[in-house]
Amino acid sequence: MNQWIEIAEQEFVPVYHRYPVVLERGEGVFLYNIYGKKYLDFGSGIGVCALGYHDMAYTNSLKNQIDKLLHTSNLFYNVPAIQAAKQFNEAANMEKVFFTNSGTEAIEGAIKIAKKYHYDKYNNHFGEIIAMHRSFHGRTMGALSITGKDAYRNPFAPTLPYIKFAEFNDLESVKKQITTNTCAICLETVQGEGGIYPVSKDFIQGIRKLCDEKGILMILDEIQCGMGRSGRMFAYQNFGVTPDIVVSAKALGCGIPVGAIGTRGIASKVFKPGDHGTTYGSNPLAAAAIVAVFEAYQKYDILNHVNKVAIYLDHQLEDLARKKKVIKQIRGLGLMKGIELFDAANHYIEKLQELGIIVIPSGNNVIRLLPPLVIKEEHVDMLIQALKRIL
Repeated sequence: MNQWIEIAEQEFVPVYHRYPVVLERGEGVFLYNIYGKKYLDFGSGIGVCALGYHDMAYTNSLKNQIDKLLHTSNLFYNVPAIQAAKQFNEAANMEKVFFTNSGTEAIEGAIKIAKKYHYDKYNNHFGEIIAMHRSFHGRTMGALSITGKDAYRNPFAPTLPYIKFAEFNDLESVKKQITTNTCAICLETVQGEGGIYPVSKDFIQGIRKLCDEKGILMILDEIQCGMGRSGRMFAYQNFGVTPDIVVSAKALGCGIPVGAIGTRGIASKVFKPGDHGTTYGSNPLAAAAIVAVFEAYQKYDILNHVNKVAIYLDHQLEDLARKKKVIKQIRGLGLMKGIELFDAANHYIEKLQELGIIVIPSGNNVIRLLPPLVIKEEHVDMLIQALKRIL
């Protein structure tokens, strides 16, 4: 394994702090390294592998599509993309969708919609976007521009102009940033990289009301918290609101790289032919993955399952927090949980790996739990027993 890691360090651009594990295969909710060591996966590829690994219906759908057609370009129609679009729009209560290759590309498209919406409305280029402190939306230049962490943005300045930042879950701080040039307000329904902070009901409903009153587009980033992780297909559905634009990725393809920009109302009418495009987005293979994911969610009754297991996980984590003084707070929504510690998290994450449990960090002192959505209570018990040993 060390030999593989040495080769990797020689060949890869050094932008990741990887754990010294070379993974080879997966089965169910478990991963295996090249020696066959078994890991219970509570990271799911950073929230991607919602169905776990080697789900046969999903795998066979991809195999069947590979035998038919991989790519056509968007100069033509293909059936899987049409099916995927219909499924996505129905699930998200959207009118139109644009499929991308990733979440950050979807964010880039959402920014373009907001900017063109303002340009069409006022015939100027001064459209302002209000984003949130602690947010994370991706690492391309547009997505980076609305990411609320100076450490990510500063080395690549200047980023996009006309971006303002407000405090997450503080409606008054948002109101102070609004001007006549404000074209969009963008936030994660649950902040992921920022420490697993769910939006409050008052805040998200207040943002929706502000946007309606002032003709501002509401953009919700559900790349990590969407696709069933909250117990609803999209996390905003827990709060009785619907955005003008929703951005999705990660579990949307369950391992096949794909993202989506869902739009409704005026946001659906902004782009015209030539305004945006992609070579690979909505190709038959990626679209077939989306179709297979929605079918699997229905087959396994994923949303009800998530709600059931999440309640059990909540109870176990709350009990653990009462017994372990190193735990500062437990927070999250559904099967997206953060264990905030009074100590740096990475040491504990490495100890969990030694015990065969994979979790991931969120910031410096938060253990992030993003398990496959098909985990069972017995898997929660395995995690809790390991946490009891190492915390």
